[in-house]
Amino acid sequence: MSSDEYDGSSQTLKAVLGLRGLIVDGEIMPGERVTEPFISERFGVSRTPARLALTQMADEGLLERTSSNRFTVKTYTEMDIYHAIEIRGTLEGLAARYAAEGNATPAIISEMYACVNQLDVVLDNPGPSTDHDDYVRLNDHFHRLLIEASGSQMVERSLEKIKSLPFAAANAFVKSLSHDEPAVRRVLHVAQEQHRAIVECIKLGKGARAQALALEHSFCAARYLQILRAFKQKIPWASDEPEVGEELTRPTVAVHQIKGGKS
Repeated sequence: MSSDEYDGSSQTLKAVLGLRGLIVDGEIMPGERVTEPFISERFGVSRTPARLALTQMADEGLLERTSSNRFTVKTYTEMDIYHAIEIRGTLEGLAARYAAEGNATPAIISEMYACVNQLDVVLDNPGPSTDHDDYVRLNDHFHRLLIEASGSQMVERSLEKIKSLPFAAANAFVKSLSHDEPAVRRVLHVAQEQHRAIVECIKLGKGARAQALALEHSFCAARYLQILRAFKQKIPWASDEPEVGEELTRPTVAVHQIKGGKS
């Protein structure tokens, strides 16, 4: 990658993380319009990364593209979000199981270990100088390696299709909350231990355990929601009203994670 390409990618990531954070923290409310100039000015990026950030947020389902090619913040129920988290976890659980059952090569397992070690370096250096962008890139890389290790095109294609679900991306909550940095860091450390355990299970051929860990790992996003709820009476980007035909209860596993005590 050339320096120009890296700078562009870095600026896009900066805009994506920042915009996602504004939506999650409720600084941009459902139905509000988001524009390229706003992103450029707010995050100090050029128009192209701003435009790419808008497109990515629409792909993730956080923004809605109107018929006039404008972007507005989309509204979801909390249940929608928990379902999306659980769907991603279920698919990544299958990926981990397939990988452990023999599809992961020694080379890719070694690469996964290397990625985990790099994540350790990022998390072991807390403070204002910590490069959250490095965590995002490495976490994305780990999850891509997990899918590659599965050897399953069906899992890969299924995960690609759910990207439009709200907060179904592996990094949906990273750098989206500034209210309680210690609590957020604890969530990231738990997630990191799960990364390491997943790779270990894959290496040892423990398919069922790898699958369960990957599903559990996805609910770090739900734990992130719990932290947000400690600071706000209402999650700003989630409607209180369920869609027609929805039950009023959340998925069992998600409820356990959300109500499982203080961080």
